[in-house]
Amino acid sequence: MHDIVVNVKNASVCFNKASGNISGLKEYVIKLLKRELMFQEFFALKDINFQVKRGEAWGLIGTNGSGKSTLLKLISGIIDPYTGSVEINGSISPLIELGAGFDPELTARENVFLNGALLGHSKKFIEENFQQIVDFAELNDFLDVPIKNFSSGMSARLGFAIATVTKPDILIVDEVLAVGDYAFQQKCKARMEELLSGGTTLLFVSHSIEQVKELCQSAIWIDKGIVKAQGDVNSVSQQYMSTFN
Repeated sequence: MHDIVVNVKNASVCFNKASGNISGLKEYVIKLLKRELMFQEFFALKDINFQVKRGEAWGLIGTNGSGKSTLLKLISGIIDPYTGSVEINGSISPLIELGAGFDPELTARENVFLNGALLGHSKKFIEENFQQIVDFAELNDFLDVPIKNFSSGMSARLGFAIATVTKPDILIVDEVLAVGDYAFQQKCKARMEELLSGGTTLLFVSHSIEQVKELCQSAIWIDKGIVKAQGDVNSVSQQYMSTFN
């Protein structure tokens, strides 16, 4: 069991959504106070069973809204399961939402320290690795520019550089490479391959099946919150792609 770093057992995630048409915040508050607000349960994930061993690279595939990002948030501890359990053995570096953990009003320099602290790094560690982070992100000329003035690609580069400055046990990457230019995508891919060869476990979401095949040996296909297939990346991606023919 010590080889299993992610163990998701019979996990479901349930959200409440208002079942009536509400035109605005005022109507929402009035209905809430009058106890007229009805909620409908919406299962974003249903009875997920998913195990990942140390050093494995898994691709999560499925259409938009299928539950891929919800599963990553569940594994990262951002949300709790409604039923079932999630066991994690090791440190996690999650790159789930672009700019998550960044303060748009602060400069890139300040955000490196802020984001590093959120990932559990000390100020001393960030100071020692600051230049390495900035060099990888190729943002030396923009250190004192507020993040709100960055393009999504620049933010992604900085987030990726901070998340991978140390070797995490588990690296979670969700669509981050989609916003970078080709050269930076190749640079990120090379770093992920380097981490994988050093024993890091990778959970990777991308709409590019080719990217998933290049980086991952295994895949899990989620559709409307349900696992449709999991196992060998070629077999699972073939089953997934056949639904579009």
